[in-house]
Amino acid sequence: MSLATDSPVNSSSSDDLAAFLDAELDSNSLGSSPEKEAEDKDEDEESIDEEAENEEARDDKDLERIKRRKTQIVETIQERPGPTSLGNLEEKTEVSLGTDNCPHPGSLGGMCYRCGKRLEEESGVTFSYICKGLRLGNDEIDRLRNTDMKHLLRHRKLYLILDLDHTLLNSTLLLHLTPEEDYLKSQADSLQDVSKGSLFMLAFMNMMTKLRPFVHTFLKEASEMFEMYIYTMGDRPYALEMAKLLDPSREYFNARVISRDDGTQRHQKGLDVVLGQESAVLILDDTENAWTKHRDNLILMERYHFFASSCRQFGYHCQSLSQLRSDESELEGALASVLKVLKRIHNIFFDELANDLAGRDVRQVLKMVRGEVLKGCKLVFSHVFPTKFPADTHYLWKMAEQLGATCSIELDPSVTHVVSTDARTEKSRWAAKEAKFLVDPRWIETANFLWQRQPEENFPVQQTKPEENFHAKQMKDQ
Repeated sequence: MSLATDSPVNSSSSDDLAAFLDAELDSNSLGSSPEKEAEDKDEDEESIDEEAENEEARDDKDLERIKRRKTQIVETIQERPGPTSLGNLEEKTEVSLGTDNCPHPGSLGGMCYRCGKRLEEESGVTFSYICKGLRLGNDEIDRLRNTDMKHLLRHRKLYLILDLDHTLLNSTLLLHLTPEEDYLKSQADSLQDVSKGSLFMLAFMNMMTKLRPFVHTFLKEASEMFEMYIYTMGDRPYALEMAKLLDPSREYFNARVISRDDGTQRHQKGLDVVLGQESAVLILDDTENAWTKHRDNLILMERYHFFASSCRQFGYHCQSLSQLRSDESELEGALASVLKVLKRIHNIFFDELANDLAGRDVRQVLKMVRGEVLKGCKLVFSHVFPTKFPADTHYLWKMAEQLGATCSIELDPSVTHVVSTDARTEKSRWAAKEAKFLVDPRWIETANFLWQRQPEENFPVQQTKPEENFHAKQMKDQ
């Protein structure tokens, strides 16, 4: 069987790991074609001495060892098709079987996948989500990323990393459903055709999952602009089941499903296990702290709390969407909003920048687009920050600046907004007197999630009594 023709691995570059292994096996077949070997055997059969026979036996043994390893690779790849970002792997170094001349670009099960030699020490980064036991060296990773980057840019695509929970969907254990949510069990969609449903009861996992509204349209349109990965802090079995719900035909993610079992850092996500250049990667996730090394790539998502257990998990004392028998808007919800942002970023990256395509950085485009949201606004905060921390270290201050606003602690005529939790503070009263906008802090957070300045009248500030103000003892008018 030919790996290149029979393996389900697809490559976004000119070849894939399967074809590479085919080529390597052929190139290492004692330096001759099958036809020439047959001719040589016919001509020299009677003159082969014992030493030549022994040498041939050793070579045959090495060759058979690689064939067996190749068969294992075939079986693994067929069970878990590889991602499109394996890149162009046909570039190779002419090496002899099992010699130290091979640079050992990667290994599978402790054996170099190029020459078949058993490696005493494993090195590089594990890519077990692509193929169990696969490790790639740093030089090989760089080469694959560079090759694949060229291919994607030719096809006007970038990379998009998608979180699962609270970003694309919401899951809960069946035993955590409240009495008010019991009706959901009778409304679950069929698992026979998940492409037409959004609420699924996975009895074999004792779980119920709700897909976020607009997710099917989002994935379809995003796939035209990005090569997409799933990256979750859930375990691998859970990640694969969620991928089946989101992508039953395997047209969006294929094997690009990364779980916490595949990462290199505990409780952290990193792009070191993604075969894509960081300068071309965007990330959608509801948890900023999961990406401490890649915040410049991150688009923070508003959390999707469909189930009551999700609200309880994050300390919200309110009814969930399921308890209210409601849901996010399809056309005005989080995914619809962020899709517009992704289209804007993609358009700027490919059509509006003057520098060479290969030198562009999507992180700079992301920063520019984010900075347009509250451009021209000057904010002063009142009763928002704890007194023990400098104002400019608070997340709302930083968020507002990232959105393009100017923040200040002093009132002056150039101030456009007072952000407050209490309409009775001195600064709040000044805003009313000077006809400035007086808004609740949620105005900034909502603009951050929806990437659009929100109508100020939708975020009024209440006249809070001191005993009712949660922050009364911690904060002062600034």
